[in-house]
Amino acid sequence: MSKNHLPNNRTKLGYVIFLTLLNVASYSLPVQAQVAQPTKNPKANTQNRLEKLNFPRNGAPTGRRQGGARRNGCPNLNQSVTALVPGEGTVNESTSSLALTVSEYPTFWVYLPDLPTNLRSGEFIFQDERGKNIYKTPLTLPEKSGVIGISLPQNPQYALQTNNKYQWYFKVYCGNPENTSDYYYVKAWVQKVALTPNLESQLKAAKPEEYTAYAVNQIWQDAVTNLADMRRTNSGSTVLAQDWIGLLKAVGLQEFATAPIVQRYGLER
Repeated sequence: MSKNHLPNNRTKLGYVIFLTLLNVASYSLPVQAQVAQPTKNPKANTQNRLEKLNFPRNGAPTGRRQGGARRNGCPNLNQSVTALVPGEGTVNESTSSLALTVSEYPTFWVYLPDLPTNLRSGEFIFQDERGKNIYKTPLTLPEKSGVIGISLPQNPQYALQTNNKYQWYFKVYCGNPENTSDYYYVKAWVQKVALTPNLESQLKAAKPEEYTAYAVNQIWQDAVTNLADMRRTNSGSTVLAQDWIGLLKAVGLQEFATAPIVQRYGLER
């Protein structure tokens, strides 16, 4: 073989190597494309997901989320008595909007600021849509500021009916309620909706953090109750604390996210 043919042989050899590499690459690309990506934990970054949720007004009746004083015998407070419910705008807006629940006996949550020592009498009133009293009870308020929960007694006469709307009031009396009609109050609305098979499946998958499924489905009353109860029994959990901040931020109530849960009234009658 002459030397004049060597360059051609080298060229052919290089070309063969190039084609071989190209074929290897073309077969390996589809294989790489089929490699499954790691699935993100659906419970990760819950705080960011919760705070971006929307709890719409739904054209429902509105109430008073931020407490006002009835009559003039009440002292000024550094913060307002506030119902932990969805509302219009920020915490400075006093309008509350309809909250949903799937529970027959829901729990209602209120923030209590620092109160003078003589303001320890409260009252909870639960009514139907027309304003007829269903349940009413006096409450002795805690000495420490923070969040309180008030549950309806698990008695059939107080059970919520599906698709019905109800209103509830919480009052802080400015003195002895037997001697004064002056009080701070909040008013909010709740509606019971059906527990669908889809939601029931989501709740089972989310255990023990059912609040994540409730929140995604805009079931406010049960989301806040489940998360509040978990915080009470797991006060050292950073995840639950962050989720609480995220949930309250979703409805413009982040101002109260660091307040402790100081009382859970398990009412029985």
